[in-house]
Amino acid sequence: MPEARPEKTAQRELFPELRDKPTGRSPLAKELAKFAAFGTKTIFTTTVGNDRKHVVDTFVNEFWTAGQRAGHGLHEVSYRACFKPQLPEFFIRRLTRPGDVVYDPFAGRGTTPIEAALLGRAPYANDISPLSVLLLRPRLSPPTQREVDERLAAMPLEHRGPLPEELLVFYHEATLREICALRDYLLAREADGRRDGLDDWIRMVAVNRLTGHSPGFFSVYSLPPNQAVSVQSQKKINEKRQQTPPRRDVKQIIAKKSRSLLADVTDTQRTTMRELAPRAVLCTAPAAATPAIGDGSVQLVVTSPPFLDVVQYATDNWLRCWFCGIDGDAVPITMAKTVERWQAAMQQVFVELHRVVRSGGHVAFEVGEVKGGSVRLEQAVIPAAAAAGFVPELVLINEQEFTKTANCWGIDNNQKGTNSNRIVLLRRP
Repeated sequence: MPEARPEKTAQRELFPELRDKPTGRSPLAKELAKFAAFGTKTIFTTTVGNDRKHVVDTFVNEFWTAGQRAGHGLHEVSYRACFKPQLPEFFIRRLTRPGDVVYDPFAGRGTTPIEAALLGRAPYANDISPLSVLLLRPRLSPPTQREVDERLAAMPLEHRGPLPEELLVFYHEATLREICALRDYLLAREADGRRDGLDDWIRMVAVNRLTGHSPGFFSVYSLPPNQAVSVQSQKKINEKRQQTPPRRDVKQIIAKKSRSLLADVTDTQRTTMRELAPRAVLCTAPAAATPAIGDGSVQLVVTSPPFLDVVQYATDNWLRCWFCGIDGDAVPITMAKTVERWQAAMQQVFVELHRVVRSGGHVAFEVGEVKGGSVRLEQAVIPAAAAAGFVPELVLINEQEFTKTANCWGIDNNQKGTNSNRIVLLRRP
């Protein structure tokens, strides 16, 4: 009988009449098959790995939506290619219990660990970029607005030295002097060991106010706040819009953004998150080599890796890196140009995840939608994960009509951008 299984797998691929009968027996597969919370029934199909050996049950529906509930205010930190908090919440609620460890090896802005902490789970995170920890750590132990206001009031923002004049395409001279003073203050506090949680919080907020397209940012009108255009590109924007950088109040903008981030934090959540913070593990390392994460310590991984060469992380973050004193060119971001190279890189990541995930734990591996859906990265994930020792349980496809990012860019989302989440769910035996 064991020899007959590959034949049956091939039959499921070749004969469509076999595709309307899910073979998955996990509780989540059964729930997905019956899911209709947002008015539509689940569509069942199958996904065939690019090795042509693995066929995985696939469920298509709107499993979460931006209209379901607004995400918690702590998530409102801009970063390229980040998913909505409803995605990790969906899996955290179903596959973990309070106190379990939830981990993201490609943490980015930290959506998964923030949502995990809000739900009473211990947050683990890793990212090759040091910006990730700077964005995440202060939000895992949020201060009060009063604490932020008092620190800002006591902070001197007078810079009398030379300015990086190329940045005057973004900022009024007086604003740039305040930004440089804040940068110098934070770097000096870090250098002499005086940096604390409030410094971390103010730096995180400032990083997210550097450029944008409203008066809530330090800059003149620029592109969406999840990246920074080049100096030459900003010059062209200024010429086209006939604009000059207006005066902005750095402290006032940081205080206002802090109020927005902290607005949803209850006393109970603040207490819970501060209790969990000592258990947090935050790493800056390649996802395939994370010795700080203990063997079998993780119950659930929810992550979204870099997708081929779609997003230029180093270029996008050049201004943030300058402000934080980081050499962005030294960050070795994975930028595979072919599916085969991407699959090989992810194969190494799955070997490491197999080490850190406990028996019975899961990995929810989100691969988005690449090149308008013409590239199905889930087909590459399935055999790579199986070779590392995981059992591919199912593929979940959450379909939505459009994304906010696509609208900001004026993109027809049926042609470019991401209009669906594609997640491969893996189980460690």
